[in-house]
Amino acid sequence: MWVRRKPGLNRVKNPRAASRSIAPLLDLLGGSRKIPAGGPARRGRRSKRERPAVCCHRGGRCRPPVSCDPFASTLDDSSASARTIIYPLATTTNNSCDNKQFTMVATPGENQAEVILVGCGCPLRGMGWYHADQMLLGECPTAKLCHIVEPWFLGPGAKGPGGPEFAEFKEKTEAEHGVQFHTSLSAVPPKAEGVNRLTLISGRTVDNPRLLGEAIAAGCCLIYLEKPGAPSVAELETMKKQAADAGVDICMGYNKNVCKYVRKAREFAAKTPGSHVTFVSNNTYEPTAASLGECFERNAEGMLKNMAIHELALLASFYDVTVDNIDSVVVDKEFSSMQTLTGPSGKDYTDFDKVKFTIKTKTGKSVSVQADRCGGDVSYAKVSDENDVELFRHCMPDEDDKANVVVLEARHPGAMPYFFSQDPDYVTVKERVARKCALGEEAKDIATIDIAIAALSVGEYLTDLMKAELSADEAKEIDPAAAAVPTGVALDQ
Repeated sequence: MWVRRKPGLNRVKNPRAASRSIAPLLDLLGGSRKIPAGGPARRGRRSKRERPAVCCHRGGRCRPPVSCDPFASTLDDSSASARTIIYPLATTTNNSCDNKQFTMVATPGENQAEVILVGCGCPLRGMGWYHADQMLLGECPTAKLCHIVEPWFLGPGAKGPGGPEFAEFKEKTEAEHGVQFHTSLSAVPPKAEGVNRLTLISGRTVDNPRLLGEAIAAGCCLIYLEKPGAPSVAELETMKKQAADAGVDICMGYNKNVCKYVRKAREFAAKTPGSHVTFVSNNTYEPTAASLGECFERNAEGMLKNMAIHELALLASFYDVTVDNIDSVVVDKEFSSMQTLTGPSGKDYTDFDKVKFTIKTKTGKSVSVQADRCGGDVSYAKVSDENDVELFRHCMPDEDDKANVVVLEARHPGAMPYFFSQDPDYVTVKERVARKCALGEEAKDIATIDIAIAALSVGEYLTDLMKAELSADEAKEIDPAAAAVPTGVALDQ
C-alpha cells in the first residue's frame, strides 16, 4: 500500500493505523489492501495480495470518484477552485491494477461548473476551439473544462484538413490539463455526485437539436447553445420544451448582448431624446466568388440567421422586436446585395453578402441594422438625431481592445480575426453562464431560449421579405464578369 504524503512531512510511523484509517475507502473499491508490518515497501513490485482486487473502471484506468479514491491527489492542494486529479494509470491483468504511472484527469473545484465542450473544431479556425483555449488559460475561473466531444476530428476527419492540427492540440491538452476527449456525448463518464455539469454546444447548427437531447441525457443542468441554436424556429421551440421538461436551463451564446460598444450606444441613446441607433456588423471575407461561395456554403442557414443573428438578438432583447410587433421594415436597396454563388461542393447558394434595414415596432421603437461580410474587422454602434446626423459612435475593438488584440495575435498567429476583437465578450458570456450553473447566480443580459426563438423568427421573416424585394429590384442587367463582386466593392485593376 502506498501512503501519499506532502513534501516535508514525516513518513508514516504507524502503517497499521494508516491501513485501518483507509480501510472503509478501500472496501468501496471492491477489495482491501494490507500494509506489511515493516511499513510500505520501498523497492520492487508489490505482491498480488497487496493490489486492489478489482479495477471496476472502464478503459483500464482506475478512476473511481474522488471522494472514495485513496490514491488520488491534487497537483495543488491549495487551489480548490481549479483541481486536476492524478489517478493511477493501470495495466489490467485479471482485473487487477498495477499502479506504476499516473494520468491527470481534470475535475471541477467546489465552486466551478464541470464543462463539456461539444464541437471543438479545428485549432485557429473553430469557435469551439477558442472557447476551449479561454477556459484552459483560466480566463473563465468558474468554468472548468473537463471533457471535449469532437466526432469529426476523432473520426472521419482525422486525416483530412485540420486533422493533424487537432491531434496535436488533443495531445497537448490531455498532457497539460487532463481534459478527456470523446467521440460522442454518450462516451462521457457519468456525472459525479454534487457536480454541476454545463454542456457548451458549438457544433453545426443542424446537429444542435440532437446534441441538446444527448446533453440532457449526459446529466447536464445547463446548456450553453451557440447561435442561432437550431435551423428553424419549430426546432428551437421543441428544444425549449424538451429542456423545460427535464428541468434544464438554456443560455444562448449571443455575446453582443454584453458588448461594450452596444452598452455605451444604448446608454447614450437613452439620454438623448429622439435619437436613433444603428448596429453595424462587419466581417473579413474577401470580395471574391471563391471566398463568398465558401462562406455561403458553410453558413447555409443564411446571413440573417447566422452573421446578423447577433443583431437580431439585440433587437429582440432591448427593442421589443418580434414578428408580431413589427410595424414596418424599410430595406436599403442601394446598400443591400444578394448573390447566387457556387460553394466548394459545386452546389449553388443564394444569400446576402450585405444588408441594411430599419425596423419600426407597433410599440413605437425604431432601430437599424447594417451587416457586411466584406466590410472589415471593425463593428460599431452609432446614435443619430432626427435628421440622421451622427452624434455618437463606439467601435469594437476600441483603443483599449486593440492593445489586447495585439497580444492575442502574437499568441495565436493565423487565427480568425474576429476571435480577438470579441475576446472579452466571449469570456464574459461563459463566466456568467458558468456562475449560473455552479452558483445559481442570475446571468445578467445573457440571451435566453425565448430571445433565440424571437431572433430566429425575425431572421426567417426578414430573409423572405428581403429576397423578394431585392429579386424584384433586379431588373437591371448585371455584367457576368462582375457578378461575384459585392455591390460597392472596387477591385484593383
